[in-house]
Amino acid sequence: MISDEPKILGGGKAFDDRGSVCFVNDFDFAGVKRFYQVENHEVGFIRAWHAHRKEGKYVYVASGAALVGTVHLETEKVSKFVLAADAPKVLWVPPNHANGFMNLRENTVLIFFSTATMEETRDDDIRFAYDKWDIWKKDYR
Repeated sequence: MISDEPKILGGGKAFDDRGSVCFVNDFDFAGVKRFYQVENHEVGFIRAWHAHRKEGKYVYVASGAALVGTVHLETEKVSKFVLAADAPKVLWVPPNHANGFMNLRENTVLIFFSTATMEETRDDDIRFAYDKWDIWKKDYR
C-alpha cells in the first residue's frame, strides 16, 4: 500500500449453515516481509509508542478488540482507530508514524504485517513513553 496517511481497508464477515468467514479482500500482501502476533496479559494494557522512519505496518485484530493509535512523527497528528474481530478491517500504518494499542476485550490478538525484515528494521527502531500521546482515555458521549 502506498499512502502517507493511516488508512483502513474494510472487510466483512459472511455466515451460512457451516459457520462464518472473515475477510479483508482489498488487503494485498505485496511488500509484506514478515508478521508477528501480539497479545496482552490483561484488558486495558497499553503497548505504545513504537515508530519507524522506513518500515510500514498493517494491523489486523484476529480476536477481541483494540484501540489502535498512530502519530505522524513530524506533525504529531494523532489518529485513533477501534479494530475488532467481529468487524474485520486492516489498518495501514505508514512509515514515519508511531503506533500503539490498548486491548479492549479479553483474549485480544493482533497480527502485525511488516514491510521490513528484522535486519532492515534494526536501525530504524524509535520508542516513546506510552503516555507521550495519551489517547487511552474513554470518550464518553
